[in-house]
Amino acid sequence: MSESKKEEIKVIEWLGDRVRLLDQTRLPRDEVYLETDRYQDIASAIAELKIRGAPAIGVAGAYGVALGALGIEAKSGEGFQKKLLKVIKDIGSTRPTARNLFQALERMQRVAESTKAVGDIKQALIDEALKIHRETLESDLKLSELGSALIRDGWTVLTHCNTGVLATAGYGTALGVIKKAAEQGKKIEVIATETRPLLQGARLTAWELQRAGIPFHLITDSMAGYFMKQGKINCVIVGADRIAANGDTANKIGTYTLAVLAHEHGIPFYVAAPTTTIDMSIASGDEIPIEERKPDEVTCFRGVCTTPDECDALNPAFDVTPNRYITAIITERGIIRKPYDRHLAKFDFSGKRIEAD
Repeated sequence: MSESKKEEIKVIEWLGDRVRLLDQTRLPRDEVYLETDRYQDIASAIAELKIRGAPAIGVAGAYGVALGALGIEAKSGEGFQKKLLKVIKDIGSTRPTARNLFQALERMQRVAESTKAVGDIKQALIDEALKIHRETLESDLKLSELGSALIRDGWTVLTHCNTGVLATAGYGTALGVIKKAAEQGKKIEVIATETRPLLQGARLTAWELQRAGIPFHLITDSMAGYFMKQGKINCVIVGADRIAANGDTANKIGTYTLAVLAHEHGIPFYVAAPTTTIDMSIASGDEIPIEERKPDEVTCFRGVCTTPDECDALNPAFDVTPNRYITAIITERGIIRKPYDRHLAKFDFSGKRIEAD
């Protein structure tokens, strides 16, 4: 592998008074970076999937709030807080499913409310955003180390969507576990689903696995059952965008199908996610909001229509996997097993909700 391929992927960076991010819609062919000092551009980047993945959009959301704060002109703390709340609401309206985004926004709001002087608030928000980014990397490394113990030498691991550096702005969750196992010298192979409709597996996971030098095969989403029946998959590991108090998990559409197939074939099904993904205010997956995206993501790809004119399509971005299909949930604070409701209740994930008129 060339030295250029070993270079660290910088998904998003704080540059003092602006943010630089990698446009993931241009991958794998082009590595294009965007720079902005406007929080509105961060919100658009999240909505348009230029930056994506639950932990990564949490980091982006925090940086967006910091940018928005720098642009606020207000003499009083009260006036500043009112304008800042609009910034937070605008960023929070981009994507509804990922808990990490709202957890980060809630943290930023609490920091702002606990500081009085306008100048101090702005600096405190920058510091908090940097802290959120740093903690994301730390939690990724911890959960990847813990999860790697579940991957045995010689295994073939199936993964869905993209859960590496691109998705977390850190080290990775499910893909982080896979990378850590490979770094430990375990001879593993990966089967990556292409992940319709936007091909995050084919475009992004394949790109990351190539850079890491990990052997893999790409398959269409509908091939997973075939390879499971052939006995060629030893475990499935995926990420999550939100985890309910009972252990139900929301993840990229198609995850539920993989979980049912894995259960049918007696294959371990692991979910890897930081604790910032856990939402104890939601009792079960039935309460998780599922993002519905535009039909043209299904009917077209990069501007090329692949269906008859005026063909309608449904496009839920996520589905929910019931906890009964999950073998274990891997977090930076430990590997959680059934009964999930009892074990998750031991953690304290309380935080204020975003409220505004």
